[in-house]
Amino acid sequence: MTKAYKIALMPGDGIGPEQTNATLEVLVAIEQVTPVKMVFIEAPGGDDCLKKRGEALPADTVQTLRSTDACLKAPVGESAADVIVKLRQMFDLYANLRPIKSYPGAMAARDDIDMLFVRENTEDLYKGYEFRVGEDTVGLRVITKRGCQRIAEMAFKHAMKRRKRVTAVHKANVLRTTDGLFREVCNSVALKYPEVAFDELYVDNASMQLIKRPHEFDVIVTTNMFGDILSDEAAQLGGGLGMAAGANVGDRYGLFEPIHGSAPKHAGKNDANPVSMILAAKMMLEWLGEADAANRIDEAVLATLREKKALTRDIGGTAGTKEMAAEIAKRVLSNR
Repeated sequence: MTKAYKIALMPGDGIGPEQTNATLEVLVAIEQVTPVKMVFIEAPGGDDCLKKRGEALPADTVQTLRSTDACLKAPVGESAADVIVKLRQMFDLYANLRPIKSYPGAMAARDDIDMLFVRENTEDLYKGYEFRVGEDTVGLRVITKRGCQRIAEMAFKHAMKRRKRVTAVHKANVLRTTDGLFREVCNSVALKYPEVAFDELYVDNASMQLIKRPHEFDVIVTTNMFGDILSDEAAQLGGGLGMAAGANVGDRYGLFEPIHGSAPKHAGKNDANPVSMILAAKMMLEWLGEADAANRIDEAVLATLREKKALTRDIGGTAGTKEMAAEIAKRVLSNR
């Protein structure tokens, strides 16, 4: 039975349009081998949109997202705070899911890394409550009990589907009130999941342990800014940001994107790794309940990397963005 989805598509800035075209090629292949059908509706946003229209996130883009089943977004440039941060808060996409996994042939630090960052996505310093007071500045860090509760619940639910281990990362020994609340709530939620092993790390120690023993982590739950920083560090262990995708999900909507920036120096050079956005599309299909389609993308990426066919330069190859996308799409089609 054919299933049709309306997908908002934000091509972004820098390498974004190239990654978008590469991902669409793979999704077109998915449509040929599964019942899944997708109608893509362009939703402009980012630096280029700001130049053309005077705003980085136009009202009609927001309306497009409201009328679709999900959003697939490429990286945007310097206007990211006016685009993705606003969308996270506007649509209450409170969970940022960032899987870090060793793919064969992707130059990962180890071949047994498989962790998931579950990052609170709407609070913390990213609320943007910053002020000037004379010559000085003040930034307000907002951590609510509700925000802690639902991100902790999300982390433990994912752990139940994985290796049943959760690590809470915070700095409650110094940030005693804000991270103290986060720590308190995580410990409370842990009591509801006796099957899940639970431990805690201070964020500075966590940054070291990610390098020392990345293979031992399963689910890491943390606050917004710490999660942003640590997941980028961990991405390098998994082969670099070109391999790293993320999901921004709430109770009613999902937005899927690479976790990296727009890399303007690489724009138009056909050398960006398309896998981060292709895997973001895979996460989108998973969220939509299309497990078979998502698995087909994952298998095609795995086969391309394992056989070292048409890899981009960042992971040791010589191929371009288009060539790697074409190889992945070909493998999707061959697995009918």
